Amino acid sequence: MSELRKANTESPYFLTITVAGWIDIFTRNRYCDIIIKNLQFCIENKNMEVFAYVIMPSHLHLVARNVNGNLNHIIRDFKSFTAKQILKMIEFEKGESRKNWLLHLFSYYAKFHKQNKNYLFWQKTNYPIELDYPEIFDQKVVYIHNNPVEAGYVTDSEYWYYSSANPNSPLLVQEA
Repeated sequence: MSELRKANTESPYFLTITVAGWIDIFTRNRYCDIIIKNLQFCIENKNMEVFAYVIMPSHLHLVARNVNGNLNHIIRDFKSFTAKQILKMIEFEKGESRKNWLLHLFSYYAKFHKQNKNYLFWQKTNYPIELDYPEIFDQKVVYIHNNPVEAGYVTDSEYWYYSSANPNSPLLVQEA
């Protein structure tokens, strides 16, 4: 993979982590909670700093960094682990009315990638943008917080629960 596509410096990065096919999986709180739990794990155990985030129905945005310059490795592991957890939940837990449809789509997207035998949950790239100027950092945080408003889901960014703009957000973020 090109070095331009890796978050491998000590700088903060803006990342977009997208579900394969832009499937709206994060319309269920139980899947969002897996994302939150695993982001928290990365913060507590892998020295990841998250400055802003939002979980949208088909993707999430982060402004994050790792002071050791290994954010790309942390995100790779995060994506692998969360994909396995969510796919297992879809496959084996009761209550997912879209089970067959979702598994069919994730299976379909896996056919285009040799390393994914059964399912592809996340798109391969995170589109990292290095935020090496305060103005760019601030612009991306505003973008993240306004994403649910621009999509028409809420009228104020504070109302979107799975966002660092919400004062009751389940994930505490680092002060910039």
